[in-house]
This record gives sequence, structure tokens and C-alpha cells, in this order.
Amino acid sequence: MSYDRAITVFSPDGHLFQVEYAMEAVRRGSTAVGVRGKDCVVLAVERRALAKLQDPRTIRKIVSVDERSVLAFAGLTADARVLINKTRMEAQSYRLTCEDAPSVEYLARYIARTQQKYTQRGGVRPFGIATLLAGFSEEGKPVLYQTDPAGTHSEWKAQVIGGRNAKSLREFLEKNWEEGLEEEKAVRMGVQALLEVVDSGAKNMEICVVRPGGGKAIMDEKDVDAIVKEIEAEAEEGKTSKPAEE
Repeated sequence: MSYDRAITVFSPDGHLFQVEYAMEAVRRGSTAVGVRGKDCVVLAVERRALAKLQDPRTIRKIVSVDERSVLAFAGLTADARVLINKTRMEAQSYRLTCEDAPSVEYLARYIARTQQKYTQRGGVRPFGIATLLAGFSEEGKPVLYQTDPAGTHSEWKAQVIGGRNAKSLREFLEKNWEEGLEEEKAVRMGVQALLEVVDSGAKNMEICVVRPGGGKAIMDEKDVDAIVKEIEAEAEEGKTSKPAEE
């Protein structure tokens, strides 16, 4: 029997192949990095090269879900659009019912619940995206959540989704992340992680800083370029100083 034909059938060794194929779609997507700082969350995404005549404003990997929450995704853009619209509707419905903005955890739980529903019924397929959801808790602390096509959600201090190098980038974040990162350092860490996968520097990056009160600031390309040049200059300095030491 072909266990990958039906979404609801487990293989004898406990796999749901369609869900695993959806995770592969995420791995084939562009990279997204999230870094939690002391009073901010930085989302950094790889922007794939656009066609010469394409308007770059129409390709967005970082979007606002609600006043308090910002989402970055990796995987199929069309699937992301549908899931983001569902989440925005849920956020508006929550506001109407509770007269308050939904928490980031609530929205992460809703996204994960929706993704999980699409792994359990016949006639549908899983969403081929993973998301990073950034914002602030009710206590005013920065938070970062991740969801995946299987429908799990978890909170992270720093995380990478999408791309073939996610494992090595996660190791880089594990090595360099520390509690109480200032905004400048958090931005720099996000850019440094993306430089491992992006060839043409700031041109193919989008950096967003989420600040208290729901402020979302997309950094200008020239500001990102300045950080990229600084990191590259330090790397060159490190290379030249090594032979001198030897």
C-alpha cells in the first residue's frame, strides 16, 4: 500500500508522509530567523531574487497579524496567505467577543490548531508553511513562537525556519544568543545568521524589529547594508590576523 497517498493513514513505522512532505516544502522555502532581545523581537527573512519587472512591495514574508503580533513565514506563499487571513479573522473575532487584543500565545495556539486540523481529515492537505510569531506578552515581555505543518507550537528565545542550512544556523544562534540582548545586538545576530545563506547582502534581506506597544519597524536597506559591511569587515580582519599570529 502507498502510505503517502492518503493524509489520514499512518505507515507501519508511525509516519504521516504528507505531513513530512509539507515539512520538506518548508525546508525548500526561504530562511526566516527570529531573535528575542531584552525589549524587542527581531525577525529577519531571506528575500529570494525577484524578476526584473516584478514590484518588490507585492512579495512580503513579514506581515502584521494584529496590533500586538507580527508573523514571518517559510514555505508556500499561497498557503501562508490563506492561513494569515484566517488568523486575522480570528484576531478580529476575539476583539469583538472579549473587547481586548488576543495574546501572541493565543494566536500561535490558533495557527497550530488550524494546521493540525488539516493533517487529520480526508480531502484536504497540510499547510506547507512554518511560522514565527513575534510580539509582547501581557506583562510586557518580548515573546517568540514557532508553529510547523504538523500543528505543534512552542516558545523560543531564538529560532530558524526554512532553508537547507537551518540546523547550522540554529547552532550559530545557540552559541551566540544570551539573555538580555540589546536591540542593536539582536539585529546584528539576525543579519549575521542570514549572511550564511544570502549571497548578495542587504539587497536580499528583510529585517523587522518588533517593539513594545505593537510597533513594527522594517529597517531601510542602507541601514542593513551598513551592518552587513561591518560584519564582513570584522570577518576579513579575523582572517588577516590569524596568519599573522601563526
